[in-house]
Amino acid sequence: MNERETLKQWVEESNYIVFFGGAGVSTESNIPDFRSTDGLYNQTYAYPPETILSHTFYMRKTEEFYRFYRDKLLYTDAKPNKAHLALAKLEREGKVRAVITQNIDGLHQKAGSKKVLELHGSVLRNYCEKCHTFYDVHYILNSKGVPVCEKCGGRVKPDVVLYEEGLDDCTIRKSVEAIADADVCLFMFDARAGLQPYDELFASLVRKMQKPVILLANKCEGKKQEDAVYEAYKLGLGQPIPFSAEHGIGFDDLYMELLEIDEQKSAEEEKQKETEDAKRPIQIAFVGRPNVGKSTLVNALLGDERMLTGPEAGMTRDAIT
Repeated sequence: MNERETLKQWVEESNYIVFFGGAGVSTESNIPDFRSTDGLYNQTYAYPPETILSHTFYMRKTEEFYRFYRDKLLYTDAKPNKAHLALAKLEREGKVRAVITQNIDGLHQKAGSKKVLELHGSVLRNYCEKCHTFYDVHYILNSKGVPVCEKCGGRVKPDVVLYEEGLDDCTIRKSVEAIADADVCLFMFDARAGLQPYDELFASLVRKMQKPVILLANKCEGKKQEDAVYEAYKLGLGQPIPFSAEHGIGFDDLYMELLEIDEQKSAEEEKQKETEDAKRPIQIAFVGRPNVGKSTLVNALLGDERMLTGPEAGMTRDAIT
């Protein structure tokens, strides 16, 4: 069995996988990422996309924001790709416990995943800023200028996290809880795009969990990504592995890292078992026919009247806890 087959077997045998993904997951669904060569941030607009997608710009130039938003962020015809479908299948099989995504396209849910934590929200949800009435993505897509609420006339805002806005505390908490129960964390970032602010945020959360972490610099198909690999050291998660899930690069290194962690975990569990067995209190069974004094003996040993006693047989009904 080679390394890739072994990794596949580990996935098949696992029952607690937490997937953390971003824009690269949806590129195969023809949704552009942000910082690659053909990405959103390498296209020319009157304002930089980072500026347009900020809270300040939304508040000051709302109509311009929505012109860009409808044109570049709404892909209602996009369909889930093999990655989305595979994760949904693993969830149905009881292996994937949560999908944590930075994407806002809703394709994980469209593929069938149920336990999805959307760090940046979703374009599929929109709410009136005044009365909080819900509107779907088609309402935004078919509106003109700034969409307004049909009930109160208030401005309708997408339920997405813009620059200068904080992530939802509940979503972060649930993401941390999901990761905390895993034996090992595979932390993957996009080497083409380079480190993003949220990469650093989640690296800081992962470090606090004191879990074994393997840092994967994905999309490392050539030397252009070397700078991003070196930059990843500042995440404080150890040595990054140049990796390409699409082209099969780095699987041997990933296998060796996982094998070492698995061996360490097995050794720790064996040591813990020995310690628990050594400290395990002696288990005593009190055996005898009714009214021979078993309960009286228990009370004497415990130094407490834990059992009811008396001359009548069968009086004891209490359980020792």
